[in-house]
Amino acid sequence: MSDPYSTLGVARTASEAEIKSAYRKLAKELHPDRNKDNPKAAERFSDATKAYDLLSDKEKRAQFDRGEIDAEGNPANPFAGMGGGFGGGGFRGGGGGQQGFRPEDFQGFSNDGLDLGDLFEGLFGGGGGGQRRTSGMGGGFGSQRRPPPPPQKGPDVHYRLAVPFVDAASRADQRITLADGKTISLKLPAGVEDGTQMRLKGKGKPGPGGNGDGLVMVEVGSHPFYKRDGDNIRMDLPITLDEALNGAKVKCPTVDGPVMLTIKPGTNGGTVMRLKGKGWNTKSGGRGDQLVTLEIQMPDQPEELAKRLEGWKDESNPRAKLGM
Repeated sequence: MSDPYSTLGVARTASEAEIKSAYRKLAKELHPDRNKDNPKAAERFSDATKAYDLLSDKEKRAQFDRGEIDAEGNPANPFAGMGGGFGGGGFRGGGGGQQGFRPEDFQGFSNDGLDLGDLFEGLFGGGGGGQRRTSGMGGGFGSQRRPPPPPQKGPDVHYRLAVPFVDAASRADQRITLADGKTISLKLPAGVEDGTQMRLKGKGKPGPGGNGDGLVMVEVGSHPFYKRDGDNIRMDLPITLDEALNGAKVKCPTVDGPVMLTIKPGTNGGTVMRLKGKGWNTKSGGRGDQLVTLEIQMPDQPEELAKRLEGWKDESNPRAKLGM
């Protein structure tokens, strides 16, 4: 994977929100389910996910920016910046030509337990004449060699989880069937929203270093009368003219089930009532509110109402505030 900032198309100074927004846009565009005939899209999706995992982790992002880890999250080369040689001067042969190394070139080293044979043989192609030169010294620099990389884990498996609006708002448990045929229960994270990604450790494909992970992208569905507004949920609630005029107790739906609303006598259409704690779940673990806008609905047979009001006229001007 190249530079994670370039992969997501953001600047190195990008905020957490900008990084998240860039990833969500790429994830929707490149998701394997939408690009089944485009293997390059799946590869770019995987790269974008790895880049987001690194940059969304404050500690890892700081380590990458300082050059302590690479784009894959592995430690950077411990020998970087040391230059090519010992004492800053490298190895030099005499007489201006190339030579194999000579014992007198390394008079600063003692022979009490330090073996440079393997290192020099590797540097100088065997030390000349096809014979390995030895000094009778032990295996000294073996501990300085960089250890081999750990075995690679198996590939990640990507899933798309459609979550109903009401379930996402109330964080109801979801069921998902994995690639191996097993069905598990998932607890939605606090503050879940459309595009949220959940990582299932070890639920990917097997590999030499163990199983990869399962990556679940959440897609929150729409609703016929609820609309999300930040951490709040809005809805319009129709009431009758009689209920608005005389007041009433009416049933109102919420994502947690119906509740009773008290309508005061003389309530105007457009009045907004607030139901505390009946909104969207937040990242802090709380809940927003449900905001209910009252809509006065005329009767199905207005002729009867017109007969009752015959001879009466409302002399008020509801548009006076508008200068009309």
